[in-house]
Amino acid sequence: MSKNVVKHYSMITLIRTASSDQDFRKLVDTLDAELAERDGDEHAFYHQFNQIDHLKLVVLARENGVFVGCGAIKELDNDAMEVKRMFVVKDSRGKGVGQIILSGLEKWAAELGFGFCRLETGKRQPEAIALYERQGYQRIPNYGQYAGVENSICFEKKLNGSST
Repeated sequence: MSKNVVKHYSMITLIRTASSDQDFRKLVDTLDAELAERDGDEHAFYHQFNQIDHLKLVVLARENGVFVGCGAIKELDNDAMEVKRMFVVKDSRGKGVGQIILSGLEKWAAELGFGFCRLETGKRQPEAIALYERQGYQRIPNYGQYAGVENSICFEKKLNGSST
């Protein structure tokens, strides 16, 4: 898969790619290991919704030649993209990398004509919850496969240019 450099943010470079990218797959393996620890017995339930084989819209964050984070979006419905597989390696947390990745995904969704980004995260991920709230995401009722799931929290953000 070819990588397309989109933008430089200070020392962070955002790169658009797809799920076939081996650097993305390595980051997701690290993410899954961390989530398995946090989610315990519930990990298998969430893992079934996080398959990456068909993600076509992936963003990688690179700092000083090293990939330090990732995220993806996939079409949820005609007006919304779902944010998936957001992750920043431990040594790069607290530096704004997650914010840069999320902003890059939102920009891509808007470029494709989508009005909203939606996502699900777990109650055991307070750092993620704080990031989404800082970035203007509002809590919404749990949607789709997350409806009625006690550990899930769903969010939505209206993207610039959206009329609804």
